[in-house]
Parts: sequence; C-alpha cells; structure tokens
Amino acid sequence: MVIMGCGRVGSALAHILESRGHSIAVIDQRAEAFRRLGPSFEGRTVTGVGFDREVLHEAGTEEAGAFAAVSSGDNSNIISARLAREVFGIENVVARIYDPGRAEVYQRLGIPTVATVRWASDQILRRLLPAGSQSEWTDPSGTVRLAEVHVSERWVGQRTSALEEASGARIAFLTRLGEGLLPGRDTVLQQGDLVHVVMRTQDSADVADVFAGAPRAEV
Repeated sequence: MVIMGCGRVGSALAHILESRGHSIAVIDQRAEAFRRLGPSFEGRTVTGVGFDREVLHEAGTEEAGAFAAVSSGDNSNIISARLAREVFGIENVVARIYDPGRAEVYQRLGIPTVATVRWASDQILRRLLPAGSQSEWTDPSGTVRLAEVHVSERWVGQRTSALEEASGARIAFLTRLGEGLLPGRDTVLQQGDLVHVVMRTQDSADVADVFAGAPRAEV
C-alpha cells in the first residue's frame, strides 16, 4: 500500500497497516517527515512530490493494492489520488480533504474522500481495506446485520436489484456524493457509491463474495 503524506495521519496509518501485515511505502516532500515513522518502521520511504509519476513509480504504486493521499494539501491529494486510480489502475483509493465544500466535486471524480472536520482513522481504513464488510448494526439476537459492503467496480452501471438477486441480501441505502439515497428497482450503481446492506449474519461472507465479483453476464 502507498501513503502520500507523512504527517500525523499518514504515519499513524503506516504503522496500523504495517501491524496488520501489509507492505507499506510512504511518500513525502520532506525527508525529515519520515522521523515520525520511528526506527521500527520496515516499509519504504520516498522523498518527492506525491503527484510526480517518477516518485509514484519509485514507491511501487504500479504494484500497490491501495493508495491513501493524506498530505496537508487538498489539490495535491486529489491529483495524486486521481493518478493512482486513472494511471496506475488502483481501485482502493482515498483522499483526505480540508475543505468539505469540495467533497462533492471530488466524489464525482470517483475518488472517495474524508473531510478533516469529520476525520476518523477508521474511515480511511475502511476505504483502503474494503474487502468483506464493515458492520454498522446487528440485531440483539445476532441473526441480522447492517453493513457497508465493498462492491467491485464491475458492478458499476448495473441495477441495485441485480445485486440483491445475485446475493440474496437487501440494499438498505446508498451513500452517494456524501448523501444517503434509498434505491429503487431501477437505481443504477455509480462510481464511488457506498452500499449499505441488510443480510443474515451467517451469509455475510457469501454476500461479500458476490459483491466483490462480477455480474453473471460478465463472467
């Protein structure tokens, strides 16, 4: 995984992800910023501008499974995040922003964003590590749960009803451009949609597999 920005957020993410067994590369313009990582950090550090393609190559972005842009500049974050997705083909990309008013613009570009005013480290981690589902509510018996389930980009352009039919789960609502949306049978999934699903707890793994796969017509 590649992290652009080695401030408090970037260094914290680097340590959390490395502790979970991931290989990490951290980019920052200032070499002294890497002191935040401490001597225990075993990942790669790259000094340079996070939206320079050569710097991104040096960080191993072409081999990365996820990219987080968490520097102190909105423009730098969104440019590097777009490069990671559009040039290097990384699906799991997230950008931190300081101006919440820009969030909708960035979301329309297909880049999930986390605004500093509502910052929480688990929000970034949920975008970087989307495989499976993130539980949001479970009924007292533990039988039914509501969870945000990662959806493969191969489902973009498909109706939400097709996902329900394939998985046997129910889509409770979508988060689109930062706002909640109740889907109808003709609602079509768009780039950047977050899908919140009601399902039986015992079916969680199967539902996650369907959502992470492809529509039958594409198989």
